[in-house]
Amino acid sequence: MTSKPYQLHGWHLSYFTGKVMCYLNYKKIPYDYQQVNFWTLTRTGKRKTGEVVMPLLVTPEETWLQDSSVMIDHLEARFPQAPVIPHSPVQKFASYLMEAWGDEWWVPIAMHTRWNYPENYALFEREAGAALLPHFPRFVQKRAVAYIASKLRGMLHAVGVRPEQHKMMNEWTITMLDLLEQHFAKHNYLFGDAPTIGDFGLVGTMYGHLGRDPWPARVLVAPRPQLRAWIDRMASGKAATGHLLADDTLAATLTPVFKAICTEFIPMVAAINEQVKAVQVQIQPGKALPRRLEEISMPMGGQQFSRVALPYTLWMVQRCLDQLAAMNAAEQAKVRLWLHSVGGADLLTLDIPRLRRVGLRVAIEHQQTNDTRILKTA
Repeated sequence: MTSKPYQLHGWHLSYFTGKVMCYLNYKKIPYDYQQVNFWTLTRTGKRKTGEVVMPLLVTPEETWLQDSSVMIDHLEARFPQAPVIPHSPVQKFASYLMEAWGDEWWVPIAMHTRWNYPENYALFEREAGAALLPHFPRFVQKRAVAYIASKLRGMLHAVGVRPEQHKMMNEWTITMLDLLEQHFAKHNYLFGDAPTIGDFGLVGTMYGHLGRDPWPARVLVAPRPQLRAWIDRMASGKAATGHLLADDTLAATLTPVFKAICTEFIPMVAAINEQVKAVQVQIQPGKALPRRLEEISMPMGGQQFSRVALPYTLWMVQRCLDQLAAMNAAEQAKVRLWLHSVGGADLLTLDIPRLRRVGLRVAIEHQQTNDTRILKTA
């Protein structure tokens, strides 16, 4: 094992940089944090990974990795100590499902709470400007940040951050944060007293956005001290002093959270899947699908939430289903029984085309589906 540290290029402001940073801190993996500047973001990073994106992780062997889940997969294989992947079937599957939910479902909430509350902009302007153009005059930094901010604001409508949906999003967020507050009052982490990949999936929005931006940190997080403590615990990298819950159980306090995932997130996944199936006949074999497809609608807190479909979300769900497919028949049966108990049986019938990741997009590999492989051992 080389002693040369990893390099993490990102911003504290960034959704997925927070996820990876918390993971690296917890695993005690040596790394150098570098605020990604304009050149690295738009030139070097794009040349190495094909995308203008953050975070970027550079291995000691000078391999550049893009995508937080790919980074964690790589690092878990290389640093097996303090594993964040549960061994028992229900906890393993549930933690991957939680990661997918944290990565994909919470993005509109994070963007809404940042960009629709003007008091947050001063922090973004200051930190992003200093990172992008560290040696330039302040007025140049401000112009660069204004350009980046306009690009990010331009994504709001696509992910569902629309004036007519703000009230619904606020109500949903308060309800969900209250559920998490009740859970963390009894448990240090999602699945007991040690973090899993599910914790790191959820902490992205909580650390980089809700926990740091002035408005959500004051209005949403501060009144919930147990949630605040979990965010701080995740960021600190403090070693876990306990274990996951015994006997492959999940805390009762997580049941309403998983029921919400099954009622809201899985219908979103199903809607995206239908659109992918509709367009796949028009896509040349092996070619990446468009990053965005058409409008979809799904429940959110008993109402209907609209946004555009992102096929990439299916790749994240495929990660969950791959875990299930690798289990033996008895383990699969146990996971199915749990999914039925929280209303998630529809996840097993989606028949998602096999996907491979292509940067920020996905391509269909062939017509074999996760569901087919799972049912073979049912």
